[in-house]
Amino acid sequence: MAGATSPAAAANLAGKSGVRVVVIGDPGTGKSSLVVALATEQFPENVPRVMPPTRLPADYFPDRVPITIIDTSSSPEQKPKLIAECQAADAVVLTYACDRPATLERLSSFWLPELRRLQLKTPVIVVGCKLDLRDEQQVSLEQVMAPIMQSFREIETCIECSALRQIQVPEVFYYAQKAVLHPTAPLFDQEAQSLKPRCVRALKRIFIICDNDKDGALSDVELNEFQVRCFSAPLQPTEISGVKRVVQEKMPEGVNDNGLTLTGFLFLHALFIEKGRLETTWTVLRKFGYDNDIKLRDDLIAMPIKRAPDQTLELTSEVVDFLRGIFNMFDIDNDGALLPTELEDLFSTAPENPWSSDPYKDCAEKNVLGGLSLEGFLSKWALMTLRDPTNSYANLVYVGYPGEFSSAFTVTRKRRVDRKKQQTQRNVFQCYVFGARGSGKTSLLQSFIGRQPSDALPSNSERFATNSVELPDGTRKTLILREIPEGDVRSLLSDRESLAPCDVAVFVYDSCDEYSWQRARDLLVQVATHGENTGYEVPCLIVAAKDDLDQCAQALQESTRVSQDMGIETPIPISVKLRDLNNIFCRIVHAAQQPHLSIPETEAGKTRRQYRQLLNRSLMVVSVGAAVAVVGIAAYRVYAARKNSSS
Repeated sequence: MAGATSPAAAANLAGKSGVRVVVIGDPGTGKSSLVVALATEQFPENVPRVMPPTRLPADYFPDRVPITIIDTSSSPEQKPKLIAECQAADAVVLTYACDRPATLERLSSFWLPELRRLQLKTPVIVVGCKLDLRDEQQVSLEQVMAPIMQSFREIETCIECSALRQIQVPEVFYYAQKAVLHPTAPLFDQEAQSLKPRCVRALKRIFIICDNDKDGALSDVELNEFQVRCFSAPLQPTEISGVKRVVQEKMPEGVNDNGLTLTGFLFLHALFIEKGRLETTWTVLRKFGYDNDIKLRDDLIAMPIKRAPDQTLELTSEVVDFLRGIFNMFDIDNDGALLPTELEDLFSTAPENPWSSDPYKDCAEKNVLGGLSLEGFLSKWALMTLRDPTNSYANLVYVGYPGEFSSAFTVTRKRRVDRKKQQTQRNVFQCYVFGARGSGKTSLLQSFIGRQPSDALPSNSERFATNSVELPDGTRKTLILREIPEGDVRSLLSDRESLAPCDVAVFVYDSCDEYSWQRARDLLVQVATHGENTGYEVPCLIVAAKDDLDQCAQALQESTRVSQDMGIETPIPISVKLRDLNNIFCRIVHAAQQPHLSIPETEAGKTRRQYRQLLNRSLMVVSVGAAVAVVGIAAYRVYAARKNSSS
């Protein structure tokens, strides 16, 4: 850790084959002179208005990454080109003239707001040119720039230089390159003077990985292994002692009898950054697979498994066992549930808690203290795997899963094959819940996760509810309910493959409201038609909600008739208010387990089926007729042959 960073390796891990720096600023601030002075190491007598692109070789700076410097004109007619160059740049060098205070004021009044308007995410290096002309009575650079840097956090650093005197000219572009390869912003909060949360979480994960004996400290051996892994050079015993001594002097809890603690490990990185040695922390992060956003690189978590639209991924038994293990590890009070603080601790090595926002935040059952049961914990992982397998795998890795992507997930069989075989091997089922606004869709989802309908906040966006369902034979399946807002149905069905991930569809209507039934019927027909047209037919159930209220006789009769006409089960009455759910969730899973049944058939679908049957019968008659004719011809030929031989 105390060893020098290998710059070439660090730059390589940054994923940059070159750095593009654009130089901008008011006319006459010394932009072109700065570029020429860097390239020629002397002050130019005659400077062109705009220099052509200048390329510095890879070995110009220690990081061994070539730099291309783009000079610009600030004339109005060149503004489109200036904007394009800024948008293509990795870093921006923004100049002002030390002898012209008006150009300094223009940084805040024009240039920096303009860069923000362009929504650039690139670091900015503010450079005061013509240092040799600065009035000695002027205030220091720190005093001048402090308020500007306070308002514009995108400024990475400020520096003054003189092209004439060759003062700090190379340093300008060294800082620009460093801002790209080893940026401060993702790691350190300048205002709070502390490591940023995502950096802390990544370093904590790295610490845990390197703590081989899991005693909460890095021993001398573990520190040395860490050093070799990151910097390809061992630490001498005296260097290890020196590192621990520095930590102990500043932060006694950073070292204990077993070695360097997590607190000490984090303190060392904060110290490196404060001293400008960001490349040390970046080298460590990149050696462990992190990108500039302090997330694992895409190539480490990419999904190599190909699948059809009607195939999904499920967690393997190996991963389920791993998740059970970490659930128990973080269930500190052994109450069979993870409290919010325990769940935060579990995800403290991920960039953030992936379940802190929708759709995961409130999708599973919790106890009165907000604790998440093991079944709820596993159900959330099942939902995340269904929706975003790559994100699911990334978070598995963040919390310590050591296996490859291929060992984490299994690919389900195509639903079309399941229908032909009249059975499924799936353990996770997704159910789309349709219905008019106010029909009771949300109440159904809330009841599934043990909540009252009043607990749900009004929303026009889709909701999810996930839980484990125990079947009569004692087995458990994970059911995911996805509420489809009435206004989103048209958009959903505009996608040909929208029903491919759906195992079963439920159509909810308010049993005391005829209009609610009419909308459910229309939605059922739309979904059934879509399935027939695309080949992604799904089993369907009708749910008559609010059975505790006075029923609409017309809706009851009509819904029974429609279900019979379409060849599906008659409507299932439920009352969430009375907690009489009529075993609805087992019935949903049962329908999903028999993918060849409960598939509604529209009038158009019946006509097509009857036509196909008629066509098949016609073809069969033709085939039989042709076969009879062939036999007849063969018989005649035998007869003729015999007759000829006898005569």
